[in-house]
Amino acid sequence: MNLPHPASLTRQFHAVFGRAPAVIARAPGRIEFIGNHTDYNGGAVLGAAIDRYVWVVAAANPDGRLRFYSASAGVMLELPADPGMRLTGADSWTNYPLGVWRGLQDLRLPRPAGFDLLVESNLPAGAGLSSSAALELATGLALLALAGASIPPAQLAALGRLAENQYVGVPCGILDQGTCAFGRAGQLVHIDCRGPYFSRVPLPPAAHLWIFNTREKHALIDGLYAARHRECLEAAAALGTAQLADLTPAQFLAAEGRLSPLLARRARHIVLEHARVAETVTALERGDLAAAGRLLTASHRSSQQLFENSTPALDQLVDLLVTHPAVYGARLTGGGFGGAVVALTSGAFTERDAQAVLAPYAATHGRAPEVLHLRSADGAQVIWRAEA
Repeated sequence: MNLPHPASLTRQFHAVFGRAPAVIARAPGRIEFIGNHTDYNGGAVLGAAIDRYVWVVAAANPDGRLRFYSASAGVMLELPADPGMRLTGADSWTNYPLGVWRGLQDLRLPRPAGFDLLVESNLPAGAGLSSSAALELATGLALLALAGASIPPAQLAALGRLAENQYVGVPCGILDQGTCAFGRAGQLVHIDCRGPYFSRVPLPPAAHLWIFNTREKHALIDGLYAARHRECLEAAAALGTAQLADLTPAQFLAAEGRLSPLLARRARHIVLEHARVAETVTALERGDLAAAGRLLTASHRSSQQLFENSTPALDQLVDLLVTHPAVYGARLTGGGFGGAVVALTSGAFTERDAQAVLAPYAATHGRAPEVLHLRSADGAQVIWRAEA
């Protein structure tokens, strides 16, 4: 896989804005390994930063203008000042960097008065790989660098989450931003969201990660994600707990009769998923990929049947993948309602195997998923600065 060199990104920025950039920041996408919707319920999650990225190339704008350019769309947006509202339509992607810029002020962190910003990416948008968090973190690093500042990874993750919660309107937890900030090659990021507290868990060298992107629309802001968030809050309130992940499985099973059938399904998924994360950490620490794979598949079945954030396309992919002897387990990754499946495999699983497994899927849906064989990667970082 060829990654754009800083020199090529610099030339691209100069062609668009007519001058040289001052900084280039890069942030990875992420796989939600396990811990589906547990983050905003106070639970634990495991994620992997991946070797697909968003690059943000930036320079301060001396006139105080805000100029955005997406290399994929090839369109410039210029704002003479902060519009003070969410943008819509084709310009809605700029709510993410705008939200970060606004968040810097909210957190009393330095920021440039104006900026020119170019975004390049090889991360599939809408696939549940958190292109939004990657854009937020790369933007945060770039804008801070323009202001002569930097912040630690935990604060960077919090800045990205603030932007998404408050200025984009998605009530996400810290999984996406935390994984993108703390990622490290050869490791998974473990987040205890009650802190949040961040640590890392070794990913055994024999483990391989594959993504199968259904290309179904994955739009969390359309209300489905917000509905699950609301249902979880209602279930926690009915059970007399601040957060669902505070309950052990035994405590929940003893009390779930107080919930409506729908809220009971939602809460059961969260409580048992939180427990599965701990079991997965234990399995990985002892190098038991077969056990970890079984937990991933169990996670998907829970999302499918209890949390109801899967789709027939995602379910069919999991059903097909888990029949292959080199696949340890598979599950939807990300918020659900479309997007992608992650499969944990041995090294014996190849691109040819992937295509053979997916032939029935293509026959059903008229197209094959996008297939990505991914590696874990380091987290967000500034990769280039102009010489003083």
